[in-house]
Amino acid sequence: MPGKNVLFIMCDQLRWDYLSCYGHPTLKTPNIDALAARGVRFTKAYVQSTICGPSRMSAYTGRYVRSHGSTQNGVPLRVGEPTLGDHLKEIGVRNVLVGKTHMTADAEGMNRLGIDSESIIGVHIAQCGFEPYERDDGLHPDGKYDPNPPYERHLREHGFEASNPWQDWANSAEGPDGEILNGWLWTHADKPARIPDEQSETPYMTRRAMQFMDEAKTDGRPWCLHLSYIKPHWPYIVPAPYNDIHSPDDVIPAVRDEEEKANAHPVQKAFMEEKYSVNFSKEEVRRHVIPAYMGLIKQIDDQLGILFRFMEERGLTKNTMIVFTSDHGDYLGDHWLGEKYLFHDASARVPLIVADPSLEANTTRGGVIDALVEMIDLAPTFLEFFGGEAKPHILEGRSLLPLLQGREIAWRTHAFSEYDYSFDLARVKLGAPVADSRLYMVTDGKWKYIHADGFRPMLYDLAGDPQELRDLGGDSSHADVCSRLYEALARWSRSARVRITMSDEKITASDEAMRHFDVLVNPGVLIGYWDEAELESEKAKRRKYYAAKGEEFPE
Repeated sequence: MPGKNVLFIMCDQLRWDYLSCYGHPTLKTPNIDALAARGVRFTKAYVQSTICGPSRMSAYTGRYVRSHGSTQNGVPLRVGEPTLGDHLKEIGVRNVLVGKTHMTADAEGMNRLGIDSESIIGVHIAQCGFEPYERDDGLHPDGKYDPNPPYERHLREHGFEASNPWQDWANSAEGPDGEILNGWLWTHADKPARIPDEQSETPYMTRRAMQFMDEAKTDGRPWCLHLSYIKPHWPYIVPAPYNDIHSPDDVIPAVRDEEEKANAHPVQKAFMEEKYSVNFSKEEVRRHVIPAYMGLIKQIDDQLGILFRFMEERGLTKNTMIVFTSDHGDYLGDHWLGEKYLFHDASARVPLIVADPSLEANTTRGGVIDALVEMIDLAPTFLEFFGGEAKPHILEGRSLLPLLQGREIAWRTHAFSEYDYSFDLARVKLGAPVADSRLYMVTDGKWKYIHADGFRPMLYDLAGDPQELRDLGGDSSHADVCSRLYEALARWSRSARVRITMSDEKITASDEAMRHFDVLVNPGVLIGYWDEAELESEKAKRRKYYAAKGEEFPE
């Protein structure tokens, strides 16, 4: 298929079950549903961390957090860590960004190596391997991730003047006397943002993606465009008409019960006590805020309808793989929690829809796949789609193309995620050492096990208790399950891809020759021989072996 492209769409903090194609009873997302109808919907997709930065770094590197080392927001991805952009650049594919990455550049490492952050290679490293057509991390308007973002300049050019128009206009409401109402405060979630829909972030980024696609026609190179929306991540405020499309009656009941609170694991209890969890545990707060969250998702769906029609009109749909997913979910009061930091499905499981335009994918089109997949699978999928060579010594994920194309293949039996809570108030409350403040999750699709250093494990029976209301980690009758999953976690921890500078193929290239001889001969390195006669006898055998292959023995 000539002129292949990839459109990699990622939302921020979108729950897997807040789309109508994933079963939400009141939130209708017809355009995302239509994408699923011409692609494949994965039902067991897990992120490799339940917070923005580490989850995205895993997606962009194809590597687990324990391998790439960016364990929390603000922890830089180290210089030299291979990214999707590096792999695609080798085969002539542009890797382009419109929207958010949450990438923190390794400024210290770049300075140590003398890399100018404004140089071509400096930008490539600082932007996580992306060509930044337009970066917008949105939720950090203080310039921590993207100083003076173009979106703020756009707002000022359209008359929305403020020292911080992102906050004062796009993410604030207006009171009856014209006063600015802070959109960060959940009490204002039912009010419309001060900005009209067409000037808000989601439509703006959609237009920028379309502008890139039009401009890319003259370039001629294939592209992977990462359209990374910052919504429905907080602030939970949305412009009209999306602020009142949904009512409190559209809010589905929270998944929780009193026993969860009464017998909470110490780590989970610490997160339950956070302000965002305490407030989201109140039903009146959920009914007030969640309609705005749903409105933000509805706005994304409407914009994707515009984008998909644009692509269809320009003939891009027939040769572009489209991927839709999220970097993690949002508890929204489930399990007496807010935010996303633990591993219930509300947080660690995400929607994943992949529409492969190739004829080989026709057998699965419109189908559902229940295999365990991980966010790190996207990078090797894109690489294979563009015809690149596999790099299993670097990329820890697996290409999804065999699943998308209906090929029989032995697939993974476990999925993994991890979270570094050393930056959270929970660590301080628990008095846990920084080095031990890590959580590790493993699931086999039937059970979910969480290892917490210094504490008992957590365990959920996904088959018998799909809502994950009963933590069985302290139940001795399930010790065998805990032991089995802990061993799976231990095997995984031992399999980190740390040798990334040499492939397995290079190492095994001399296996055939070594099997024919007693001792490996390296020029100038003679180990294990007794005398000149023994050495010459060995060399004679090797000359004969290489001569039979039509090669010369490298003496």
